Amino acid sequence: MLIGHGSHLNGESAGAVYRYAELLRARGLYDEVVEGYWKEEPSLRQVLKTTHSTDVTVIPMFISEGYFTETVIPRELGLGHQGPVPEGGVARVLGGKTVRYTLPYGVHPGMAEVILARAREALPDLNSQDTALIVLGHGTTRNENSSRVIYRNAELMRESGHFAEVQALFLDEDPKVGTWPEVVRAPRVVVVPFFASEGWHTLETIPEDMGLTGEVTAFPGNPHGPQTVYYARPVGTHSAVADVILHLAEEARGASERGGDVDRTHAEAWAAFLTLARRGTRVGEVLMTPHAGMFEIRHALDEGRPTGDLTTVVTPEGLRDLARRDEGGHHRPVHTFRSLLRGWRAVLHEADLPRGMGYLYPAVVEEGYAHHTHTLRATPWPTTARRQTGIYTKVQRATPEQVENVAKDVCSRCLKTRLWAGEKLGSTFFGGVPGAIPCPEACTFFIAEVREEVSGKRGQAGHGHED
Repeated sequence: MLIGHGSHLNGESAGAVYRYAELLRARGLYDEVVEGYWKEEPSLRQVLKTTHSTDVTVIPMFISEGYFTETVIPRELGLGHQGPVPEGGVARVLGGKTVRYTLPYGVHPGMAEVILARAREALPDLNSQDTALIVLGHGTTRNENSSRVIYRNAELMRESGHFAEVQALFLDEDPKVGTWPEVVRAPRVVVVPFFASEGWHTLETIPEDMGLTGEVTAFPGNPHGPQTVYYARPVGTHSAVADVILHLAEEARGASERGGDVDRTHAEAWAAFLTLARRGTRVGEVLMTPHAGMFEIRHALDEGRPTGDLTTVVTPEGLRDLARRDEGGHHRPVHTFRSLLRGWRAVLHEADLPRGMGYLYPAVVEEGYAHHTHTLRATPWPTTARRQTGIYTKVQRATPEQVENVAKDVCSRCLKTRLWAGEKLGSTFFGGVPGAIPCPEACTFFIAEVREEVSGKRGQAGHGHED
């Protein structure tokens, strides 16, 4: 299980996690590879329900230790652990599943090899006589762990002997990246961003702060003489990170050879859903039709539309990508919003149906079946609010009127019924009511909007801060 931050605003934020999940899935070493997110779906509160395995290793897809890896993720997963994670990870039994939680991939010693690989891509003939390396981190004065991993990797690179000099520089703390002409002496300089993904910082902030004009930039008048900077891609997007993830997973398992069993509740939910699917069914905004061991999925409003008028996708990943955008091309962090794109059809094998439906409507089958069998527990809003920490602590101050004000806007766009607010749902799509989908707990999008409401910023331009 790969855990990413995700975003309510930016659809590209989860891209790196998706790519690594696909790489690991292709290797066939695990029965399943799933993803979960803080700001998207399946959420950290849902994601354990979406796995059929009873032995789950959770890898935080973060570049360093800090607030998310030590507080948010363990809290939301219900691990009963807060604070630094030991090298061997933390193991808990939750709902019949053995859950192993590891350190974030960015602190693994194997990342030093990824830095070197990125440097060689940018400058294949680098050498220890005339080439300097800058390991560039974000840094923050709020958490020393953010810089610790940068200094550690810079030291490993220094000891490797591949470079004439190695410097650790930062965006948001000293020594800052803008000082590089004063501190770096070598005529050739390779800059490797120690960032998880391509984004604003790697594409805009770093080049601006360093005065870069592209992948290779010449500086003829620097204090230590002419220098040429070779700008590498961030470490977090390198395919070798998949090997780092596997090493973390192996270390978390220790000497255990025995794999997990199939989660009985999960298996029952999907057996019941397949029974519906084989007869033809509708869930939310989609219509599912069986065809000789295959299933066609399309928007219900496209029923009867000629297949030649529709774009056809034949993989779960294709279904995932189209479900993340609405008609206007905007990101859909909540997949049960009534904004599903039209004009497509997915054709999936039965074996791919659980993953395809999981991408389309994350955790809906599992939670729908739990409600259908009267085993779903709702979490009231006050309980969810009290659990929040950091910048979201202020949602605890929200009045009932403010909560309902947000719900009128956010929840009115959603197919789900708010069990967490005391609303009743007599039946679900398992009982033949397509749009009857339970919502047992307020989603992170709703929580973020309540925070904006309490702050008095909701509806203002630029609201929707992503931490």
